[in-house]
Amino acid sequence: MGKRAQRPARGGGDSDRRVVGLRAAVTCLRRELAAYPVEFADRGIAEDELAALAAMAFEGHPEVRRLRRSLLLVAGAMGSVSALAGGLADVRAAVEEFGHEE
Repeated sequence: MGKRAQRPARGGGDSDRRVVGLRAAVTCLRRELAAYPVEFADRGIAEDELAALAAMAFEGHPEVRRLRRSLLLVAGAMGSVSALAGGLADVRAAVEEFGHEE
């Protein structure tokens, strides 16, 4: 096998495990938020930023700075909604997989 097959993919959609993980985590949290019956003040912000994260993930070439910004906005908007904390932690972990690339 050549070196190309041994290196991790960079921004290659389904071939990049980080992108696949981000897609899964964001999709799961969006479903959890949609099913969450209680309204909270910044729910719209959380929904909008999760949609932005989903778009970046499905595009396949997410910009790390933008991922982190959206994550911070989602976390701030959800505040202390403990029922969504597990899903938010999964999204955070998925974003952290991208490291500190610029």
